[in-house]
Amino acid sequence: MIHDDEPRAKGDVLTPGEDLEIYGVEQLSERIALLKSELDRAEAMLAKKQTGLTAADALFKK
Repeated sequence: MIHDDEPRAKGDVLTPGEDLEIYGVEQLSERIALLKSELDRAEAMLAKKQTGLTAADALFKK
């Protein structure tokens, strides 16, 4: 049985606003590394989409 108050296994989805009090130092460090990695991934996708949008605007602008 899974309890909501137990820390999740590595690789599970992170929940924003989750109570961090239940995690140890190593778990928090892993969480931070994962979140930083996800932020980098989101920023890369944003840059890619902005480049595409700029190209489309240039193509269709009168």
